[in-house]
Amino acid sequence: MFHPTSRRSFLQAGTAGAVLGLGDLSFLSRLRPVSAQEAKVDPAVVRLNPDIEPLVRLLEETPREQLLEKVAERIEQGTSYQEVLAALLLAGVRNVEPRPSVGFKFHAVLVVNSAHLASMAGPDSDRWLPIFWAIDYFKSSQAQDERERGWTMAPVDESKVPPAHKARAMFQDAMDNWDEEAADAAVASLARNVGAAELFEMFFHYGARDFRSIGHKAIFVANSWRTLDVIGWRHSEPVVRSLAYALLNREDGANPATSDLEPDRPWRRNQELAAKFPENWLEGKPDSKATETILQVIHDGSWQDACDAVVEQVQKGVAVQSIWDGVLGGAGELLMRQPGIVGLHTLTTANATHYAFQTAADDHTRRMLLLQSAAFMPMFRAAMPRRGNVGDQRITEIEPIAPQAENEGALEEIFAAVSDNRMQSAQKVLGYLENGGDAQALLDAARRLVFLKGRDSHDYKFSSAVLEDYFHVSPEWRNRFLATSVFNLRGSGERDNGLVERTRAALS
Repeated sequence: MFHPTSRRSFLQAGTAGAVLGLGDLSFLSRLRPVSAQEAKVDPAVVRLNPDIEPLVRLLEETPREQLLEKVAERIEQGTSYQEVLAALLLAGVRNVEPRPSVGFKFHAVLVVNSAHLASMAGPDSDRWLPIFWAIDYFKSSQAQDERERGWTMAPVDESKVPPAHKARAMFQDAMDNWDEEAADAAVASLARNVGAAELFEMFFHYGARDFRSIGHKAIFVANSWRTLDVIGWRHSEPVVRSLAYALLNREDGANPATSDLEPDRPWRRNQELAAKFPENWLEGKPDSKATETILQVIHDGSWQDACDAVVEQVQKGVAVQSIWDGVLGGAGELLMRQPGIVGLHTLTTANATHYAFQTAADDHTRRMLLLQSAAFMPMFRAAMPRRGNVGDQRITEIEPIAPQAENEGALEEIFAAVSDNRMQSAQKVLGYLENGGDAQALLDAARRLVFLKGRDSHDYKFSSAVLEDYFHVSPEWRNRFLATSVFNLRGSGERDNGLVERTRAALS
């Protein structure tokens, strides 16, 4: 699978047809149906389902400056939102390698679900904006991958694909031993032969296994599941092959199965701690003091301290929700302490591991997800000094300030402050919400500003995660949690991105 294929030769090998030979817009009314010839691909490149292949190739082969208009033409002819979303994800996994890190250019894949969530939560009039932004972003990532080594996903080695009854054991052995070739063959068999829940139960187990790529592995697991649920599981094989390859990325070179490396240590220690959970660990009672304990240990403790605190709380009969309040709130606090790339990933990672926790069925996997989530927060904090000073702000010490204006004017005041004084904006968010402000209106305004001002994949990843998790935090804590989000949201004073007008023009 993972031997590089030259994309230049791939693109040159494609047969030009009506899709690539479109002239001016007057020709659109005569656009003929896609031919079987157009669905053919280079034998050195992984094949997709024939019905989606032409649309994927349109994304791959059309120059960036023409692509939005070409996709808009397809939509006008009846191509559905679901088909466009499927093609976007599949073009990403076929053309963008999750190396050297499961991040950077690979955000073209990671951001697809976030763009979808933003689209679904936005007003009908703007629903295509996040998807068109992601399509344009894919082209930049494709170009970067081409500059690096022109990687393209190759077909699976069919001679090594195990029969269905051996695939699960082979996959687990390959993942445990960090064997990319064996994992690729095994996961192809699993995609063809087992149900979605069984397949992703295994990925939920491995997604938060290590701290490499600052949480992007867990993010890819959650986002893959969620996007496949929208586009259809018949597209799963290339996606899960990319996912297995990503989870086995080890940037430090050594094989973690035979080494003792820092990113892997929480997983090993937490195997022992998971066994200390009481049998009724999911039946605890809410306890705000327990949340404060988790917040404190994330603020200044080690990852070992954080995991020990989780075990202590579940043994005392504390509700898991109160522990998650601490993890999610602690992530928001870390963003306050150092806004930027590390801080925002505390929240996108916590969103992914929390989603996996909610979705997984296996009891041991869920224990490990809770423990690993707690461990990751101090590990993020430990990574922050390399990026600059780390403040000492605390989520519990945000002082609410009521906006001077009311209703829509209050929202304008809040988001104007985001551009000038983020702490003051956080205080106004808290004051607005504690005085009965409309939380949904605030969420909608934040999302609309991402549509209008967002320029980076993290704008979509972050906003989709934090605005979703507002509803996953207990009412007692959620207003403070949302207040921390302004440290990475877009403010009204920033300039608009040019892509919005281009998208609207393409769809007009």
